[in-house]
Amino acid sequence: MSKKRKYSSPLVDGPLQATSRSMLRATGFNDEDFTKPQVGVASTWSMVTPCNMHINDLASLICDSINEQDLKSVLFNTITISDGISMGTLGMRYSLVSREVIADSIETVVECQSFDGVVAIGGCDKNMPGCLMGLARLNRPSIFVYGGSIKPGENHTDLVTVMEGIGSYSSNKISEDELIAIEKTALPGPGSCGGMYTANTMASAIEALGMSLPGSSSQDAISNEKKLDCKSVGKAIDNLLEKDIKPSDIMTRKAFENAIRVIIALGGSTNAVLHLIAMAKSIDVKLEIDDFEKIGVSSPLMADLRPSGHYLMSELNEIGGIQPLMKTLLDAKLLHGDCLTVTGKTLAENLKDVKPYPANQKIISSLDMPIKKDSHLKILKGNLAEEGAVAKITGKEGLNFTGKAKVFNSEEETLEAIYGSKIKSGDVIVVRYEGPVGGPGMREMLKPTSAIMGQGLGDKVAFLTDGRFSGGSHGFVVGHITPEAATGGLIGILEDGDEITIDAEKGTIEVNLTEEEISSRKKKWSNPKPSPNKGVLSKYAKTVKSASEGAVTD
Repeated sequence: MSKKRKYSSPLVDGPLQATSRSMLRATGFNDEDFTKPQVGVASTWSMVTPCNMHINDLASLICDSINEQDLKSVLFNTITISDGISMGTLGMRYSLVSREVIADSIETVVECQSFDGVVAIGGCDKNMPGCLMGLARLNRPSIFVYGGSIKPGENHTDLVTVMEGIGSYSSNKISEDELIAIEKTALPGPGSCGGMYTANTMASAIEALGMSLPGSSSQDAISNEKKLDCKSVGKAIDNLLEKDIKPSDIMTRKAFENAIRVIIALGGSTNAVLHLIAMAKSIDVKLEIDDFEKIGVSSPLMADLRPSGHYLMSELNEIGGIQPLMKTLLDAKLLHGDCLTVTGKTLAENLKDVKPYPANQKIISSLDMPIKKDSHLKILKGNLAEEGAVAKITGKEGLNFTGKAKVFNSEEETLEAIYGSKIKSGDVIVVRYEGPVGGPGMREMLKPTSAIMGQGLGDKVAFLTDGRFSGGSHGFVVGHITPEAATGGLIGILEDGDEITIDAEKGTIEVNLTEEEISSRKKKWSNPKPSPNKGVLSKYAKTVKSASEGAVTD
């Protein structure tokens, strides 16, 4: 048995496996194929979203590159859903759930079919952590390929432009015709949302982690670069098989620290906290919510990228992608250069010959003059979040906020209030029963935060939730509040008018209530929102851990 065929050999070798071979012949296998290592290619292709509509074209290139290396590719599919399409609806409850389904399905197919190696291709944002969690559980030679970013829309627009346009329309700042004009031109074709939203955040994290080929995370979906990325996979996976390099060799504690520093430098999504913790759990690496605060103290924010900044991922790619940024961080001893990657080389070796950004570029600041000297991802704790909350504070919003609560038990109630111009300067918007259990599913609050920005209230109100925020959300936002309302968290007893103070410098989030008042309200509390009693959401609510533990179902 070949060392590269330790999984497929028992499946297809010898007279007793004639049945297996017979079925595989029907799929196109020939005599020679049975002697080759088998590489499963997990495709997230779907026509439900532009993020993934081109993925099978990339999968075909990957399969060809694998077959050229005297390996046998076997293409299979897994699901995707669209956050952007379902945002603000009950369908969004399934978004985070899809991460678990993707991981489970990849594990299921690969284990059952006994593939020797795995390549996974992801587009929309839950694809990335879902694929990595599956690859980590399997722990056999693996590579992740990012489907790539969408190109900018007309007048430098994107999906968030459309959502903020709705807010502008609701406050009579633009007409319906102007809104429709943005809608029709903001998304010109295939690819994931173009800013440093969750998809590009996670793609960048995975490249920094060492699980994708250099450059994969910043490339446009429709480009020669992305085609070359896919065509390079065959040699890379063959090398990993030959050397038996597995995710556990790459996804180490130090590699996760690299990923955290890179996404902080890029101004990445709050969802990265949730997903990186979940990915680490899948590979048995200890990573906790407090680690983001500890690492963040010495991690500067350097990228002027949307949503808080001006530029899109395609523009960063034009000046070199994230590789020069990582080289800068490595030279400053902010990255661990000895971490192994899917090239079979260390991170330092991969970055050795990377050239710096052009001198006149405006997207990435220098280390000595960063946009913010420490992380924009702040872990807050206090009586309102005893187990932690995740804030996105770039400094543009200020570093602290005190205001009176306006409490809502769902995203729908919140949107009705925003569109009805019932939110005023100084309000602290509280949206609860949207956590992993309470949702169920932990919906993203992009639609309400975009509406707030569109109404010009982004720096005048704060927004708190036990749900999540999209990578496209910005403003003074605090999510992942744990314990969540549905499990008895203090957010569940808040009332309109309660004074809430958020202090990003001290890392605190507090409601100004006496212990006596808290105790009295807790005695009266009951969950107003029944959980589903069957189906996917019911299973999820029964098994999911808190957001501070990555909202995993293991």
